[in-house]
Amino acid sequence: MRRYLRVLSTFWRTSLLAELEYRLNFVLALLSSLGHAAGNTFGLSLFYTGGGSLGGWPFHEALLVMGVFTTLSGLNRVFLSPNLARIIEHTRTGTLDFVLLKPIDSQFWLSTRRISPWGMPDVLFGSTMIGYAAAQLQLPASRLLLALVPLLWSCVLQYSLWFTLASIAIWYVKVHNVTEVLNALLAAGRYPRDALPPGAYRFVFTFIVPAALLTTVPARVALGQITTGWLLLAAGFALAAFLFSRSFWRFALRYYTSASS
Repeated sequence: MRRYLRVLSTFWRTSLLAELEYRLNFVLALLSSLGHAAGNTFGLSLFYTGGGSLGGWPFHEALLVMGVFTTLSGLNRVFLSPNLARIIEHTRTGTLDFVLLKPIDSQFWLSTRRISPWGMPDVLFGSTMIGYAAAQLQLPASRLLLALVPLLWSCVLQYSLWFTLASIAIWYVKVHNVTEVLNALLAAGRYPRDALPPGAYRFVFTFIVPAALLTTVPARVALGQITTGWLLLAAGFALAAFLFSRSFWRFALRYYTSASS
């Protein structure tokens, strides 16, 4: 474990040094994130004009869900996107050979090799939404700290989904189209689960594409509205997804023929 932590520290330090050579990118990322956050908040407020509602959730509670979604999107841009997109490139060019020859777990290397600071503005604005909503709802700090546990599960679940999709590049290198579809489907998580139509839609976005689990469960924990069953479901779903991503990667490698064969 200590060796992996040293490797991780080296990965992230060198990656940040390379990214920070282009500091103007941070300003552009900040403006882009500000525009997205303002647009999402304005779009959410439209549901409440004229006394409307969103699945029975008051505005500030729904804003809490939006904040969780924005934070997860930022963490995705910081940790996942810089790495998982390169799995496709490694497979296409044959440089995955060199990764598999390294004396380190290949999934760890491919998942943590790079880090991008350009997603931090999304994390900042998402946290600001959560803080503002919590202040308006007068939520105790202990609830917010407790909500970090299911938020961690959401991160694990989100990572597992993306890595499993990226693993498909072993057979089909044009995975970008599939990841764009997943990204669009996960966007449903910006709204509370109760805002989805009951029946098939709610089932799909809870258990098939678990957008609702990613955002609504942490928000409900902060609001004190969650049951133990839902907490166990979210934890079990995240663990099962991670174990599946590990197994699927090993299965996919059995079909990798390398660049020289």
